Amino acid sequence: MKFSELTLDSRLQQAIQKLGYDDCTPIQEQAMPHVLEGRDVAGLAQTGTGKTAAFLLPLMERILRSIPSDQEITPEEREKTHQRVYKDWQARNFILVLVPTRELADQVYDNLVVLSEFCGIQGVSIYGGTGYDKQREFVIATPGRLLDLYKEHDVDLKQVRAVVFDEADRMFDMGFKDDMVYILHRIPRERQLLVFSATLNFEVLNTAYQFGSEPTEINISRDQAKAENVKDILYHVGNNDKPQHLISAIKSHNPQQSIIFTNYKTNVERIARFLNDNGIQAMAISSLLSQQQRTRVMQEFKAQNNMNVLVATDVAARGLDVQGVDLVVNYELPNDPESYVHRIGRTGRAGASGNAISLVSDKDVDSLMRIEEYLKHKVEVGYLEDSALIKEYKPMTSDEFHFRSTEGGSGGRDRNSRQGGRNDKPRDSRSAGKGATSRPPASRPSRPGQPSVGATGAGPVTTTGQGPQKRNGANQNPNSKKRFEPKNAGDQKSRPRPTPSKGSRSGGPTPSRPRPNQSLGAKVKGFFKRLLG
Repeated sequence: MKFSELTLDSRLQQAIQKLGYDDCTPIQEQAMPHVLEGRDVAGLAQTGTGKTAAFLLPLMERILRSIPSDQEITPEEREKTHQRVYKDWQARNFILVLVPTRELADQVYDNLVVLSEFCGIQGVSIYGGTGYDKQREFVIATPGRLLDLYKEHDVDLKQVRAVVFDEADRMFDMGFKDDMVYILHRIPRERQLLVFSATLNFEVLNTAYQFGSEPTEINISRDQAKAENVKDILYHVGNNDKPQHLISAIKSHNPQQSIIFTNYKTNVERIARFLNDNGIQAMAISSLLSQQQRTRVMQEFKAQNNMNVLVATDVAARGLDVQGVDLVVNYELPNDPESYVHRIGRTGRAGASGNAISLVSDKDVDSLMRIEEYLKHKVEVGYLEDSALIKEYKPMTSDEFHFRSTEGGSGGRDRNSRQGGRNDKPRDSRSAGKGATSRPPASRPSRPGQPSVGATGAGPVTTTGQGPQKRNGANQNPNSKKRFEPKNAGDQKSRPRPTPSKGSRSGGPTPSRPRPNQSLGAKVKGFFKRLLG
């Protein structure tokens, strides 16, 4: 189908022609007629197939038909207007588009700006740190920021005439389900509901049905999980050989633009630094950057310059639309097979061809099994010729620590932490300041990197069943409950302690209460002995 067959408003048609688009993509061809007639739609298609335009264009058409015009129209145009108009559209009404990430919000907004060049429809993109301009026909938002504005009474959800969930399954995966349900409770039930994604699960559709929608289901990718024009292969390599294969693959393919994906946000900067050290201009983007920094990175990556390699986590895998990306490299395979589809979908967009390479070590085997089960076929195995392998390069910074912090989670092991404790240096009195005291640790099995219990030298202070011992093995009186205080370097000569004998004082005044290590019988016996002289 051609766009001209949709009989869109002439101003929209003018913008489409300026972009050079003539034929609709499959998802556009099947979805737009339903959207134009006001039906709810659940659209499923691979990434890069034009889903954004599939909902923006018909919604913009409906708004333009709803705004009164003084121009004379033909009976045919009047009939089209009657079919597509939002009845009783008011200036404060708007279309709500919900997206999972800030990058996708900006991308949808950019598409809206281009398509509305000649018709004057305005929109706003809101997410953390941005403000809200009222009187806009489109509000493109992340769920969290939208709820903040709603609770501050800046956004009136009763004015929503249509709501779009873009990458709805991703929003569910990121924990936005409760927010989405909260929003659906507060917008009118007469609104139009559109759900678009590359993967659509039952839970998403079930939520739509719970709120009175009966969407027309459109599935363009029922028999295939990824686009046909993306060639994906994998290299079986050792984990320590990944850096060499990464730079070798990039220099071998010489891509116009490339995205390198890693599972760990703490690895993003390390990989980017490695590429830059070896003459490959690379940028890094993850949630560790501020929004201003992320925006600047994406602007530089999309621009025509030599900064054509982007290292990213899955924050950039969903909805990122950059024309010209012809190589994607998975430095690690994602745990979720659907994330694999979204990652490699960053290339081969809009009918162009692309390549995706995955570096698979023994740590990625479980992920590979899940991905191949999801794809319903084996991923082709490739290799780099020995002549294509870069032999001389600056090594990547040490991967001594295992980073557990991923883009979707928080925390992770501290750089100074080791297995079994805060650090691997045994505590000892020499690390304390002058006059400081330390409590001896409880007896326990030795940790890696520490001497076992009973070792001499610089090991930790150990204890026995009778109480603390000096480091040099000298015995302490078993009845003494005084805390052992390590001597400082300047106080090596310690005063001898008198050993208390039975019935004698220990060199000090008689305690006012029984010593804590005495048994009840000893306490009673001592009481009568003192009483009777």
